Parts: sequence; structure tokens; C-alpha cells
Amino acid sequence: MARKIPAGPRVCIGAVLLAAAAVWPGQAAESAAVPDFAGVWARMTFGAEPPESGRAGIVNLMHRASDGAYDGGKLAGDYNDPLLKPVAAAQVKRLGDISKTGDAFPDPSNQCAPQQPPYILRQQEIQLVQGKDEVTILYMLDHHVRHVRLNARHPAKVTPSWMGDSIGHYEGGTLVVDTVGIKVGPMSMADQYGSPQSEAMHVTERYRMVDNETMQKAVVQNEKDFGRTDGPNGNGVFYDPDYKGPGLQLAYTVEDPGVFTAPWSQVVTYRKAGSEWQEQICAENQTEYYAEKITNVPRAERRDF
Repeated sequence: MARKIPAGPRVCIGAVLLAAAAVWPGQAAESAAVPDFAGVWARMTFGAEPPESGRAGIVNLMHRASDGAYDGGKLAGDYNDPLLKPVAAAQVKRLGDISKTGDAFPDPSNQCAPQQPPYILRQQEIQLVQGKDEVTILYMLDHHVRHVRLNARHPAKVTPSWMGDSIGHYEGGTLVVDTVGIKVGPMSMADQYGSPQSEAMHVTERYRMVDNETMQKAVVQNEKDFGRTDGPNGNGVFYDPDYKGPGLQLAYTVEDPGVFTAPWSQVVTYRKAGSEWQEQICAENQTEYYAEKITNVPRAERRDF
């Protein structure tokens, strides 16, 4: 059963620099102690958790008969969700109808296209490299990298780019990342169900450490909802079985008035990875390397020449 949501390659060097307190516009002076996010962080599913409060994103209409978990092989988003504006709902329905047949619809992952925020936040293994003036976020699939400028401002006129313009600051033990100016391309999607996005999209991320009990509870529920994998998953990711420390938790909020009727939020909780950094390269092509099949791609109604 789906849970009811309230309406409304580089291996990390791992060096964490302690920064002096800095004043962020509109904020009180930050704590001098910067949280340590060093290491490789992993999760076993692509699904995100609902926020503690407020509106979550759309959910999958398809469930596995074996255990009732969301069916990751059939990504049919709830196109009737009032969160979606009509054009967005039509796209989610069209792509979901393809997925229900057992064929994957073209998405940034299987087409080896740029995975942009917030779609990229589904990836299963990440590293945060913290520096004095920048935090670099590395993702395991396709060499994706994001650069977050610390204690900076967005330009008065942002030139859209695949990863957008990201600025960040620390609020005590939380890294807050604000991203705008995300370029829209043929494969741009706000979630794994194919919800579109516009250049008005605004994504806010909050990274923090959580205690082991909180982490374990979130991970167990997430794997129940989206399907547990025993041992390494298809991407070779697995947890460190001996790790007893805290986890890394990301809460993010998406605003895009061109696509959604309201802001929505999700949570992603990571454990320490037991695997080495999974460097996986993907060149633009139609082959789903993990399924040994060809993905259908959009085709023009008529020739251009």
C-alpha cells in the first residue's frame, strides 16, 4: 500500500576545512564548526522518502505483487495528482503508459544525457568534497559533478546550464544549497516518472548528519517501500555492514510554477558505502546496458531534410 502523504572519478580526498564564522545575507553568523560529510555515501533504491511535513512529489501507481513495494521496473507516475499542471500530467501519463508495457521510456539515465537537479538526486552513491570556498558533489553514474560556491550570490542574470547555478552556506550543522538557472533539454525530467521542468525551476537542498537510529529507521522504511536488495545491487553498490556511525540525510524542495501547482519536497537518507567508488561511464546511445536491450527514442514525424 502506498503511504498517504499530507497535502500541502575521483576518490574523495575527504579533507574537511574548518571555516571561520561568516555572515550570510539575512542569516545570523554561522557556526565555526563545519559538519564533516567526508566519505562515500550510498543507498540501495532510487526512490525518495516523504518529507516530515508538507507536500511530497508524485508516487508510482504500480506495485509489485510479491511484496507491495513500488515497482521500479514500471514507472507510472500518478498523473491525476493535482500537483501536476495539465501539460505535465499528460507527459507523465504518456511515459507511464510506455513503462507499464515493460519497456523503459527514454530518460536521462538510459539515454546517457545530463542528469540535472533534482533528477540527479536519485543516484545511489555520492561524495561531498568540502573546501573553503566550494563544495564539490560527485555522483557515481556518468561522471556527473556539481560545484556549489559557498557564501556567494547568484548572478543578476544567470545563463542556464545543465547543473544550474548553485550557491551554498552552512547553517550550523546543515549545508544549504540553492540552485537556479537549470537548462532545459530534450531529456530534462524533474523525477523518475518523467515530470517535465522549466527554466523557472528552483531547487533547495539541505544536507545534514543524522544519528544511526534515525538513519537506520529511514533506510529500512525506504527499502520496504521501494524494494530491498540483498547484497550489492545492479550498480554494484552496497553498505558497509560494520558501520555504526551517523548517516547523511538530504532534504530537498522543488519549485517550478510552470509545471507544478505547489512546491514539493522529498528526503534521501544515505549510509556509509561498503563498496569502492563506483565509476560508471555511459556514452550517449540507445542501449540499456543493464538490461541488454534498446530503448525507444522520440522520432520526428517527418524528415528534416
